[in-house]
Amino acid sequence: MSTPEENKRIVRAFLETVFNQHEIDEGMDAYVGETYTQHNPNVADGVEAFRENFKETFAENPESYFDIKRMFCEGNHVTVHAHWTQNKDDRGSAVMDIFRLEDGRIVEHWDVIQPIPEHIAHDNTMF
Repeated sequence: MSTPEENKRIVRAFLETVFNQHEIDEGMDAYVGETYTQHNPNVADGVEAFRENFKETFAENPESYFDIKRMFCEGNHVTVHAHWTQNKDDRGSAVMDIFRLEDGRIVEHWDVIQPIPEHIAHDNTMF
């Protein structure tokens, strides 16, 4: 099993390559296993479904950016708290992703996405 630091490095590299550089094929080939179990209800299961979904997403949102705020690792699960925006005018969403790795490859994913409202009931940020 990989160390927690190695697992976080793999997930960070995957997110940077796919979600910030929009190099989907390169990121999937380098960091994702042959099988990819998806738990997001809006994205179909599997490697090819992920590729197609995000090629379309990034074609529609070429300025999309995933700003990682913090990462946690327990065993082969890495959790990421991030601010995801689609363009410079977008307030974006607070995202919590959980990735499961096997043999140094991402094989499973869960997420919770919360849009950032215009007004919040306190002076804290969502990050």
